Amino acid sequence: MADGTEKSGRRGGSRAAADGDGLSLRELKKIRTRERISGEATRLFVERGFDHVTVAEVARAAEVSTMTVFNYFPRKEDLFLDRVPEIVELVTRAVRERGEGCSPLEALQHLALGLLEQRHPLAGVGEWVGYWWRVLVESPALMARGREALEEFEGTLAGLFAEAEGAGPDAYGPRLAAALTVAGYRSVYATVVRRQLAGVPVEEIAAEEGELLRHTFEMLSRVVRTGPQVRES
Repeated sequence: MADGTEKSGRRGGSRAAADGDGLSLRELKKIRTRERISGEATRLFVERGFDHVTVAEVARAAEVSTMTVFNYFPRKEDLFLDRVPEIVELVTRAVRERGEGCSPLEALQHLALGLLEQRHPLAGVGEWVGYWWRVLVESPALMARGREALEEFEGTLAGLFAEAEGAGPDAYGPRLAAALTVAGYRSVYATVVRRQLAGVPVEEIAAEEGELLRHTFEMLSRVVRTGPQVRES
């Protein structure tokens, strides 16, 4: 998900600028190239629709080769869903680096509320929501990739939960916890998107999302428990 309504197509500022400290010039160049490619791709997708833009056209707009585009984005769909690796990284770090006495769910709640406070694109609140969703729902390929990415993320989350409690990869409890957590957050996100598409002011929606997140994680903390370890045959 690229962020911005300017010519570059980015929404929410440059990750290169935010993450620049401690990075080499080569690393910064790679980050900025990735952002430029994704930004130009998003601009073209918004203007013409995902299915009517080729990777070669994205490459020309970003002034790179088609091979360079695929070096950064293995699939065309990943040009639009470009924030997927970022949320995986953020969630992994939040769970693994949580403080003593902080549960994985509490760490995820702090992360979600922090992203909302920053108005980070991953929080799902912003003026860009309408046209971003229009591009998504008009493309069966994007919708399919989105569902696939969500399943992959749920698997990653199950692994993090299992790791946190010292369980094996086939443990039932962490897999159930991950499924419930993803379902809970999806409910919040869907509610927020519907409200924005209905024309509710962004700041009002942001306040509502904060309450919904707190309520959702409170409910999750009550029902998410480690279960019996079930070995798959």
